[in-house]
Amino acid sequence: MELAHSLLLNEEALKRIPDTKRPVFVFEWLRFLDKVLGAAQKSDIKGGQKKLVEQLTGQISESPGPPTRKLLARCLATLFSVGDTFDLFETINKCNDIIRNKDDSPSYLPTRLAAVACLGAMYEKLGRMVGRSYEETVQVLIKSLKNSESQGRTEVMLTLEKVVGGLGSAGNSCHKDIYKAARQAMTDRAMAVRFAAAKCMYQLVNEAPFMSTSELDNVSSLCFRALDGSNYDVRCAVAKLLGNLMAVAQTAKPISNKTKPVKIDDVLNILASGFLKGGIGFMKSSAAGELIKGSSSINREIRVGVTHAYVEFIKCMGGLWLERNMTVFLNHIFDLVANPRATPTHVDAVYARKCVLFILRSIIGGMLGEKAQIAAAKEICQTIVKQMNTVGEATVDVAEGKSGGDLTASQHVLVCALHELGCLVLRLCSSASPLVAEPATGIIEPVVSVLIHPSHAARLAASWCLGSIAVALPSQLSPLLDRCMERMEKLKSSPEAVSGYSSALAALLGGVYQCPLGIPHAKGKQIFAIAEELLRTASQNSRLSLQRTQSGWLLLGALMTLGTPVIRNHLPRMLLLWRNAFPRSTKELEAEKVRGDAFTWQVTLEGRAGALGAMQSFLLHCRELVTEDVIRRLLAPLDCALLMLSQLPSVIKLYGSHLKASTAMVRLRLYDVLSLLPPESFDAMYPSLLRELVGEFTLTDNPANTTTSMLRSMCHVDDSVILGSWLQETDHKAIEDQLQPNSASGSGALEHDAQSLYARCPAGEPIPGPLPLGVAVIDSSVKLYGMIFPRVAHKHRLQMLQHFNECIKQAKSVRQQAVQMNIFSAVLCALKSLSENKLNLGPDDVKKAAFSLIMGALGNSNPILRCASGEALGRMAQVVGDSKFIAEMAQYSFDKLKSARDVVSRTGHSLALGCLHRYVGGMGSGQHLNTSVSILLALAKDFNSPVVQVWALHALALIADSGGPMFRSYVEPTLALVLQLLLTVPPSTVDVHQCLGKCLSALITSIGPELQGNTASLATARLYCMVCCAIMYDHPDSLVQAEAISCLQQLHMFAPRHVNLTSLVPQLCDTLMSSHLLLRRAAVACLRQLVTREAKEISEQAVSLAGEGIHGKKCEYISDTGLEGTLFGMLDTEIDEKLISDVKDTIVSLLQSLAITNLSRWIKLLKDVLSASTDATSTSMIQSNDDKGDEDEEDDATFTTSTPDVTHPTVAPRWPTRVFAVECLMKIIAACEEDDSQFDLSKAKEILEKTGNGNYLALHLPDLIRMAFIAATSDSNELRLAGLSALEKVITRFATVPEPEFPGHVILEQYQAQVGAALRPAFSPETPSDVTAAACEVCSTWIGSGVARDLNDLRRVHQLLVSSLAKLNTGKSHTQIYNESASTMEKLAVIRAWAEVYIVAVNREKEKHQKTQQKFDEDDEEFSEYSTESLLSLVQPELSALSNHWFNALKDHALLSLPSEYSSQLPPDGGAFYHPDTIESAKHHYRAAWPPILYALSLWLNEKGFAELSDKMLSKESSNNNSHPANAPANMNPEELHQEKLFLILGICMESLCSPTSMLSDTTVQQCLQGLCALLDTKWPRTQLAEDPVLCRELLNVMHRVILTRDGVEIHSLALNVVKQVVLAAEENLETERLQQKGEGETTGDIVPDKSVVFATLEVCLCVMVRQVPALNPSAPSTGFQMPTNLTKLSEESVALMGSSITVMCGLPKLCSPAGGLSILPTILHLTIKAMKEICPRSSERKFPVFTTPVLQGLQELCDSPFSDVDSISEQWNNMLQSSIATILHYGNPNLQTMCVQTLISILHSPDIQISTPYIHALSSKIIEYLYSVCNKRPTTDLQLTLVLESVKMLETLISVADEKKRVTLVALLVPILVSYLLEEHQIKMASQVSISLHDQSLSKLMKIGPQYPDEFRTVMTTYSDLKPRLEAAVRANQARKMQQKSQHAPKNLAQPAKPTITLKTNFANFT
Repeated sequence: MELAHSLLLNEEALKRIPDTKRPVFVFEWLRFLDKVLGAAQKSDIKGGQKKLVEQLTGQISESPGPPTRKLLARCLATLFSVGDTFDLFETINKCNDIIRNKDDSPSYLPTRLAAVACLGAMYEKLGRMVGRSYEETVQVLIKSLKNSESQGRTEVMLTLEKVVGGLGSAGNSCHKDIYKAARQAMTDRAMAVRFAAAKCMYQLVNEAPFMSTSELDNVSSLCFRALDGSNYDVRCAVAKLLGNLMAVAQTAKPISNKTKPVKIDDVLNILASGFLKGGIGFMKSSAAGELIKGSSSINREIRVGVTHAYVEFIKCMGGLWLERNMTVFLNHIFDLVANPRATPTHVDAVYARKCVLFILRSIIGGMLGEKAQIAAAKEICQTIVKQMNTVGEATVDVAEGKSGGDLTASQHVLVCALHELGCLVLRLCSSASPLVAEPATGIIEPVVSVLIHPSHAARLAASWCLGSIAVALPSQLSPLLDRCMERMEKLKSSPEAVSGYSSALAALLGGVYQCPLGIPHAKGKQIFAIAEELLRTASQNSRLSLQRTQSGWLLLGALMTLGTPVIRNHLPRMLLLWRNAFPRSTKELEAEKVRGDAFTWQVTLEGRAGALGAMQSFLLHCRELVTEDVIRRLLAPLDCALLMLSQLPSVIKLYGSHLKASTAMVRLRLYDVLSLLPPESFDAMYPSLLRELVGEFTLTDNPANTTTSMLRSMCHVDDSVILGSWLQETDHKAIEDQLQPNSASGSGALEHDAQSLYARCPAGEPIPGPLPLGVAVIDSSVKLYGMIFPRVAHKHRLQMLQHFNECIKQAKSVRQQAVQMNIFSAVLCALKSLSENKLNLGPDDVKKAAFSLIMGALGNSNPILRCASGEALGRMAQVVGDSKFIAEMAQYSFDKLKSARDVVSRTGHSLALGCLHRYVGGMGSGQHLNTSVSILLALAKDFNSPVVQVWALHALALIADSGGPMFRSYVEPTLALVLQLLLTVPPSTVDVHQCLGKCLSALITSIGPELQGNTASLATARLYCMVCCAIMYDHPDSLVQAEAISCLQQLHMFAPRHVNLTSLVPQLCDTLMSSHLLLRRAAVACLRQLVTREAKEISEQAVSLAGEGIHGKKCEYISDTGLEGTLFGMLDTEIDEKLISDVKDTIVSLLQSLAITNLSRWIKLLKDVLSASTDATSTSMIQSNDDKGDEDEEDDATFTTSTPDVTHPTVAPRWPTRVFAVECLMKIIAACEEDDSQFDLSKAKEILEKTGNGNYLALHLPDLIRMAFIAATSDSNELRLAGLSALEKVITRFATVPEPEFPGHVILEQYQAQVGAALRPAFSPETPSDVTAAACEVCSTWIGSGVARDLNDLRRVHQLLVSSLAKLNTGKSHTQIYNESASTMEKLAVIRAWAEVYIVAVNREKEKHQKTQQKFDEDDEEFSEYSTESLLSLVQPELSALSNHWFNALKDHALLSLPSEYSSQLPPDGGAFYHPDTIESAKHHYRAAWPPILYALSLWLNEKGFAELSDKMLSKESSNNNSHPANAPANMNPEELHQEKLFLILGICMESLCSPTSMLSDTTVQQCLQGLCALLDTKWPRTQLAEDPVLCRELLNVMHRVILTRDGVEIHSLALNVVKQVVLAAEENLETERLQQKGEGETTGDIVPDKSVVFATLEVCLCVMVRQVPALNPSAPSTGFQMPTNLTKLSEESVALMGSSITVMCGLPKLCSPAGGLSILPTILHLTIKAMKEICPRSSERKFPVFTTPVLQGLQELCDSPFSDVDSISEQWNNMLQSSIATILHYGNPNLQTMCVQTLISILHSPDIQISTPYIHALSSKIIEYLYSVCNKRPTTDLQLTLVLESVKMLETLISVADEKKRVTLVALLVPILVSYLLEEHQIKMASQVSISLHDQSLSKLMKIGPQYPDEFRTVMTTYSDLKPRLEAAVRANQARKMQQKSQHAPKNLAQPAKPTITLKTNFANFT
């Protein structure tokens, strides 16, 4: 195939390859040629053009297939446009001749079609260059239409479209002829021809003025006729044509004075005529026939098509036109649904409303920005007001209202208006606040007025709209509830008011779950009381009894959605109500039947349906309350309900059929309730229940042929190709649903079931649409049947299956289909349930019955039934699990396929094979694989029946998907077939192409990663896959293109090198703005995958497509913002959840890969998204505070954005997009955190100047602040929360970044005004609690960051926090609009923020105090200026109140943390900040807030309360003038109060630190430990602690657990600080009561582990040491896998921590008796020495002192210990210390040895000779030995030198303290050592600096010893004769060196001319 890649066709190679592969070779050549010609210059092809034209025209006659001819035509056209046009006319004539040829044989058809296609491409590409030849061509084409079949007609129409488009106005002479031809084709029986004709007409409308003037009516009526009987694609094409036609008619300039421009009303009326009449006035087709027959039903296809057309028309006119004509447009659209013609029946009315809603949603929801949407909402309100006026004053007594006609019209208008208003507000969310700001002009009044409309549908719509307003604007929820309750009370005598207001309350309650802040708890109680009252009074007034009964139960059902907290208290009452709603026994039921009339039965049935509805809601929303006992109590009424169902047919006979609806509702509710209960709980009801269920869906008592809506969903999702359910995946799903064949499809409406007001809608479907009651009951019965079937006995299963067979046989025609569809839904549901429960179908007779049922439907003419039976067969094979039975099933289908010739059998059994393989899998069906594949491959080649091809290919795809590795050998033949079919099947058979796409996808998966291979077969397979994708991508159908994209995506996953991104990316970018949802989804999903691997390449390619593009490639949808900008734009226009999610994922992937390297571009992109604000005021503050440069930049930005076409303005980013932009901003900041240089402004500026690289975050700080400010001050609460979060992140990251231009200042100081302004609105009274809480957090972060140094600057933000304190004091009188837990959250956020500020203030004060102690710098003006006033002084005034709040909050937290068994101990009135009914939701807020509060309270107690008590203890005073909190009980003294606080804090800390269930964050643990440290920092709390040794031990054990389970030196260090405080407490306690033998260990020295504080402390210390240096663990097994300690890195903090732990250990003997001290001493010394051995050898000098200093101090403390004087232990004590120091000296490194020697020196200075003597005996000999060893091994480092000198100093000290008699001996030791250190003269020149230094020091010391001890010195010198000459030589050498140095320094002081002399002297001195 590589030979195909040449400019000219390689004819030699073509001849050599087999016939079957030639089409592929030619196609591959044309693909290559198409790429080459696109990028070629004229000179490149000049030489070979003639030959190339010949080859291309030659190919026309080679019967090319559809994709080949398309490519061939494109290549020819490109060739003539790039090269010369000499052969152009000859080529055109050739094509004309081919078309003229009269040959009608099928073999000639491809040639003719190729010629037609070539003409189209040439005229399109070359336009007017073809001269007058077009006239002849057009006539030839039009003539050929008469005898052409559908393919020919389609191709001719497409070519005529291109002729019109290519020639433009130059071709006006033939426009009329083309119009006539297209007019015929518009009503062609073949849909592909209609589609092509519509496209041709579309071009004519653009080019031929007569189309939109004189022919306007005719073209319109033609469009209506084309829509009759159309498919989806035709509807889309005709709608586009019709919309464009109307738009052109509106905007075109009149041709002459005679023709007036068409008015807007005329255009809209033409569309309305199609919508209402289907264009009957000017139609002669089926609709007219229906009119004659007396059937005036609306043609739904035309109505749906016209609905499309309305949307297209407005899109053509543009957003600006829509804004200006909003009133006209809305009035017209509402008039459509007000017209009685649109709503002859209820179902038609629902469909008409859906169409109108679709128009409104698409136009107002999609095309308008937020501001315009708010204007549209106001306009819709005017319509509502107008409609309510026409209804008349709907007062309490509405019975005297207008006649029914007006009401019917108005109800439909109101339903549409209210639904659109609700959708608008939901989409706007809190941005819709202007709509409710002014009560007089707001939207709430008009909506509430509809609640008393006489029509039930209008009332429900108004209720839903109110619910939507409350969800969008949660602040309106409580006021609306109050208002409805109040109005209901006032108008309780009006049935409409009771019904309307109760449904409004239900809708409002149903929306509470979407409002995080909820509603006050009391509202639930109020509404429960109202509901109970309604039910109680229902029987008092017969006029109101029905409404009161319905409303009461509706409210109770809605209340259940509030969940367990609200319902728990009402459950006993509910159970009683349910019990009373039903008869208690059969006897009561019988008695009921006798009495009463039709009305009482209706009320009774409605009441029971309502009771069951409330029960269903309870089971759905309060699962925690559904205990076994509750289920048992519910089953009694349910049993009665089921019993009643069997009696109802007789009641209906007695009282009339109008009770049928109520009866059906009872059945529906009963089935729904039972499906929510565990099936085993009601197994006693099965016999009677199954009878009801089977009767329900087999339509036993139902004369209507109602079908379930579930059959499609029961079939497998992959079967969408044969079911056509892909329509669910289009943008037009909402209206296309009504054209589906099953009952009531798409006719969901609120009035079918009022319960749906509070039901939770699936995501993406805001309007609930319950199906009509008849369908809903069958659906519910099918679901319940499936659920209980697995639990039914086998004999009953058999009976039911046989009964099903019987039912199907007895029913006829349409009814049979309906019964069969219902039965198959139930059977599928049952089989699905069996497989989920891993159960078997049953014995053989059950299998056979099921098999015969399924096989009966495999030959059904209805494709849905065939599909369902195939699915059932597969599911059955899955649950049977018997290979023999599966083989029989497969064989049955094989035999049928071999013998059958009818389409139905062949399709059904093909699918059966596919489903068998799908559910049994490759391994289970392996033996049938060969037969299945060979049969299906043969069927797929059946060109006479595309339907058979579709089903066979679908089955093949299923087998390939499930076959796994066993299918691998069939991949090549299947792939060859797929390619062959793609090259030959006409594009009009779209289904075949879709199935080929599915098949290809399965084949690519089957080959998998092998696609990367290089073998010939794999290369061919890869090429085939590529060619297949190319063909499919070029197909006109969106589904096929979507398949192509997903196949390319798979190819890229398996073989990324072979997918050419340079051609794929532009195609994907074009597809992003496709009108087809499926295509957009596929493109985004593909991009999402591509950017995870090649983000940079894809982003760059997309940018290159902007504007003019490169290499001829450009994309009109990509602007200079690149792919990222386009994706952000999609977020504003798309509503599909999956697509939006994929778009966001793609943006995030691009951001993570590219943002840091291209920061400026990304920041600008996000700034553009955020700055496109609907609120002009939000940016004014920023701009006024920014520097001029930024303002200039902004001006430029605004100038460039105003260039696009004004009639179609782009929608400003909506709030969800802007929230996402802020999230992206935070992701960028987080990504930059990995590199500190991103936050270094001076470095960034330096690099910017040098390289121009501005990709540093610090440079973009103004933009970051601006974006956070815009978000934080917007209308949308969600955006405000995101903005505050971003602001906090910016503050945190930039708080410490210095400002290079102003040293000593930070970069953020200049933005203080913006931060204050961003925070201020969040503290206004009407701000929601969550926003205020978030703002409090930012306030504390800002104050704590230390950016604002001047207290005046700080006061701005501080004042906001002070104002928030007012919220803590709001009493019960304060009207609440949110749930109490929201108030809890807000109050806790306020006191938490204050706690954080106080913590910072105290810590700053401490730092300042430390600095003052170190140094008071008088010159530091700043210091002196602010030293009088500090942050603490700002906080001080509030502290007394705050400390009480903190204590109360902690008390609440402690109570709420109690296990559930102690819940009875909780205060009944709640706590200081929580309500007793909202405990569960409050716990979460306390968990988030308590750590900083605890730390702050500990600090305050330390500073205030405890400090005072400690002072009192110290001064032994006991006066009463201490702090006594105002709210303290009178009988509690301050000490008791503080004790309570102390133990509360201790308890909370210990509970949280050792809780096994909650995982605390490191920050929480740190704050906990810091709180404990602060708490125990004064003497009084330590005294309290030490009085309870058990508490001490527990606290130490908790610290042990913290160190053991937590990582991080900081946490370990804090825990050790707590340990120090505990040890100190024990020490202080011991001091107060110490007697000689007191302390741990007493006389025996036994330390009892479980009772010892010392032991617990040692445990902690050991744990600290082992966590830092694991080798210290004595119990660790030496596995050989441990990392050697010397290879692990220890930080300075770790080393310091080790030192601290040793200090703690060394202080422990103080807590012991002498015997106890002796017991622990070996442990302490062992750990100390081991730690020194591990750490000292590898510590750098920098880290060394932080360890050695505390270690040596600890050792010294042990040496100085009084225990060394205690007679009983002193000897052992001293021996151990001596041996320890000896060991240290033995192992220690120089530095450590030096310190030990220094310690020894300090001991030698001790006045008490008894202390020093043992040390002299033990250590001096070792040190002297060491000094002697230095003679042979001189020191090489400064450390070693220091050790030698310190050792010498020790010997000198020893001499000084020795007796005079013995001194000579010591001098005799020292002098020879020092002399041995002296160097000889020749050695000095060679020696190192360290060695010379030792020489000098030794000589100096010798010179001092002589005069100091003259007698001893003289004795030694005479005794040792060799010392004197060596000493004298050293003295002489030293003098010479000094002389030499003097002479070397002399030249520097002399004048310049004397230089030579000086040099000579210096040289001379060297020789002396």
